[in-house]
Amino acid sequence: MAEQDLSVPALVDTSALTPSAPTFMDLENPEYAYMFGFLQADGHLSEQTRQRGRLTVEIQVRDIAVLQEFQRLTPYNSSITERTRATNFSANHHSAVWRLHALEARTTLNRLGLPYGRKSKRITPPRVPFSRRDYLRGVIDADGSVGFTGKGLPFISLTTISTTIGAYLCHYTKRLTGAERMIKRNTRDGIYNIVYTKEAAVLLAAHLYYPGCLGLERKRANARSLGSWVRPPGMRIRPPRKPWTAEADRVLLAAPTLAHAAEELGRSQSSCQTRRWRLANGIVPSPTTHHR
Repeated sequence: MAEQDLSVPALVDTSALTPSAPTFMDLENPEYAYMFGFLQADGHLSEQTRQRGRLTVEIQVRDIAVLQEFQRLTPYNSSITERTRATNFSANHHSAVWRLHALEARTTLNRLGLPYGRKSKRITPPRVPFSRRDYLRGVIDADGSVGFTGKGLPFISLTTISTTIGAYLCHYTKRLTGAERMIKRNTRDGIYNIVYTKEAAVLLAAHLYYPGCLGLERKRANARSLGSWVRPPGMRIRPPRKPWTAEADRVLLAAPTLAHAAEELGRSQSSCQTRRWRLANGIVPSPTTHHR
């Protein structure tokens, strides 16, 4: 019997058997989703004449590992340098700077929603499919905090000037934890300061900072430490906020006294007084304009 040739024919393409590298900035990839959220919050995209420009990210040198991960994820030439300079907070601020010049990379990032120039108010969540919790972790790593308050309560917070980013975090967290936040700009500087504490913070931190995720190591460590928190005996659980409706506003305005309104609506007199003041001063719409 003739010997059979069991070798792979030369015309067979075996390249399909080799796993391909992920597409740059595929936001359904958790690492790229995190990276994009971080870049939106803490990156700066600039452009010059003749299609020149660069992406720059500058952070404290202790967090340089995350820039090294960004460099690993980016299939274009980039550089990481360190520098020491005087800032408003320190005479010797030691930072790490990642720079990326490739036009193709900058075009991709800009198309996904990283604007050129000053961007804080203009950034929005991506309009393409993306890994939501990884994206939000990137935003919080860049512009948020995770840890314990001075009173020992767990918290996770975000400081942002973007209305859409703030609203998206509130919407996402409400669906995850049930905790509701109504975002409002700080009157001093126009910034949104969104804070979650206690059980909501513990649940949100565990969800965003899952084992093995890409992120700042110090914030991942803080998120893990939140998991050990237990509500102290005797600490009252605050009931969910009861929303005001147009009908409740009508009852409030028609009631002869705050006591009557509170009894009929099942609310405290202080809540009724605050709502009545807001209605009287036009801070919230009157019941005649609700739900038009």
